[in-house]
Amino acid sequence: MKAPNIQHLALIGNFLPRKCGLATYTTDTHAALKQRFPDLKVDVYAMDDHPGRYDYPDAVTAAIPEQDRVAYLGAARAIEASGAQALWVQHEYGIYGGPAGDYLIALLDRLSIPVIATLHTVLENPDPDQRRVMEALLRRAARVIVMADKGRDILKRVHGADDRKIATIPHGVPDRPFADPRDFKPRFGWQGREVILTFGLLAPSKGIEAMIEAMPAIAAARPDALYVILGATHPNLVVREGEAYRDRLKAQAADLGVAGHVAFVDGFVEQGALLDYLQAAEVYATPYPNPAQITSGTLSYAVAVGKPVVSTPYIHAAEILADGHGVLVPFQDSAALAREIVRLLADEPARMALAARAYARGRTMLWPRLAEAAMDALAAIVAARPRRFARPAKALVPLEPDLAAVERMSDATGMLQHSIYSVPDRRHGYCIDDNARALILMSRVEAMDEGLRDKWTSVYAAFVQYAWNPDLRRFRNFMNFDRTWCEDAGSEDSNGRALWALGVTARDARAQKHRDWASALFDATAPIALELGSPRARAFAMLGGAAMLGAHPGHALGREILTRFGEELIALLDRNRRPEWQWFEIVLAYDNARLPEALLRAGTALGRRDFTGVGLETLEWIVGRQTSPEGRFRAVGTESFGRAYAAPLQFDQQPLEAQATVEACVAAHEATGDKRWVEEAMRAYRWYLGANDLELPLASAQDGGCFDGLMPHGLNRNQGAESILALQLANCAISALSKATGNVATPVRAAVA
Repeated sequence: MKAPNIQHLALIGNFLPRKCGLATYTTDTHAALKQRFPDLKVDVYAMDDHPGRYDYPDAVTAAIPEQDRVAYLGAARAIEASGAQALWVQHEYGIYGGPAGDYLIALLDRLSIPVIATLHTVLENPDPDQRRVMEALLRRAARVIVMADKGRDILKRVHGADDRKIATIPHGVPDRPFADPRDFKPRFGWQGREVILTFGLLAPSKGIEAMIEAMPAIAAARPDALYVILGATHPNLVVREGEAYRDRLKAQAADLGVAGHVAFVDGFVEQGALLDYLQAAEVYATPYPNPAQITSGTLSYAVAVGKPVVSTPYIHAAEILADGHGVLVPFQDSAALAREIVRLLADEPARMALAARAYARGRTMLWPRLAEAAMDALAAIVAARPRRFARPAKALVPLEPDLAAVERMSDATGMLQHSIYSVPDRRHGYCIDDNARALILMSRVEAMDEGLRDKWTSVYAAFVQYAWNPDLRRFRNFMNFDRTWCEDAGSEDSNGRALWALGVTARDARAQKHRDWASALFDATAPIALELGSPRARAFAMLGGAAMLGAHPGHALGREILTRFGEELIALLDRNRRPEWQWFEIVLAYDNARLPEALLRAGTALGRRDFTGVGLETLEWIVGRQTSPEGRFRAVGTESFGRAYAAPLQFDQQPLEAQATVEACVAAHEATGDKRWVEEAMRAYRWYLGANDLELPLASAQDGGCFDGLMPHGLNRNQGAESILALQLANCAISALSKATGNVATPVRAAVA
């Protein structure tokens, strides 16, 4: 049978030979998919708690070390590159790294494909980390699967989940003919014994003590009764205390005088042998003490082979055994366990009738049915992927600068850093980085009420002024909302950006008073530029120096900054370049295009052809790295930062990168007159409008806002200052380029929806 519209699927969870119930479940799920849909390609990513310990089968594409966050990101890249159409997650607390398993969310956030998740535990009272991770998973997954209707109820009530995203699909079970227990007893030497069985990894959470406590009454009534406890001790328990728990259970049986009626089978048995054990038993017992237990594979398997079950009423048991398909007893009630088990052992007709009803229910849970139900859900979410913005790139016309969002994020102190969606988030206060950018914007917007321009220029200028710390000769960067500083000196990059804003204001501010202020503060503070070591900090200072030369031809310090740092950038390029790597550093980072732009501006200001030549060469190189196979602009994602001599990764793409590229291409056009750079500027600019990898516009409707990033699964819908300013500065750059060349479409007021 062919899977409808799905040819390739990724599956993540534990996998055999790792010994746990989830590994068995994921392995059985994989086998069911391959059996039911032979043409389906399934890539398995196995969570690995002990790297190197397990000899995984060929079905496992890759193992992910549980505590290695970088490995999760690598797995995300592998899944994305594999061509898989969807990812099916087996979710259980404790198998993924990070607080409550949040490394899994980091993986999911880097995928563009749909996600479906089977939830093996749903908690009534999650702790803060568990709540955070579950709700992130619910946001990211297009569909979640629970194995009991109670799980659906908890998800809606505790987490506010959308009922339409939840599917109830019972735990899968193998297909075995109904059998008489007497046919299987000789295999285990149990002839003549009435067997009660419990199986699974041995741990206090299984309630075995209550069942052993019931055995004296059972043995008194049924002298041939034998309680078999099948399963290895849970690996985590073995690490902590060895086999001490098993020894305590054995001691309990001995103290109660029923050692001859309790047998331990220590081992993790394969499925075939497990089913044989089950079919040799008269009664299956699950005395779990936890009412919230929402999934039990052991219970499902027992029902599948037609075992009469006596169980406590935890969630899964209460649902699967309802309507006369099993027997429920109160929690921690050994007397009730004994009473009901004795009754079933003594009444063979009643026991066999219950067995038949259980077996019939098991027929509804066979693995092929699970595979079909899950594939239907997967096919639906793949088919329903949102239709992305697909207007031809040439039809994406520029936006007119719009300061509504800038003003929304600003107050009398300055521009706030972050937002929650479009609402300013005061908890994070202000920074000089954003206020320097905002100050530059005040000089770049052509059509603006001069009263508003004067007001906001003064506000942002005052922030920059107050940020200067004359004692340390550095600009501070971060300020709390109460106007207290978070530090005495900001980063090198923030200091370079402040100098850049001062140079631009000294040259371009509309009011003489602002030009005079900026020139004076630049002269007082710019000597610190010569102490900066960061290549980007130096590039920002160079942009400020070039602007000062424009404001004050012959400005000595501006010339020195451009000359010294220009030559040092070329030397840096010579040290780090390779035949395939024509770049200043061995890694890519943020604001990459500012480095060639600084050389282009310096070359123009100083008449240095060598600066201009290297600026063009490196801009050509970085533009090539920022081009997708389809020819669209692809900002170097933050996931790429710090990877030596490595091709850039796709996500998370930030608005700052598009703005930097637009402005560097404008500088290249001004230096050369080559119209190719107009097209490159427009290609980078159209990224905001939807000509990007996800074909989703980042420019928000009507108010000049901009979303914070392009993630694999969609937009980061917050609208922080950096993103808003990047869009508006790009709008200004494209508007000016349009007037200079006449080759760019007329800007429009309304932003892309």
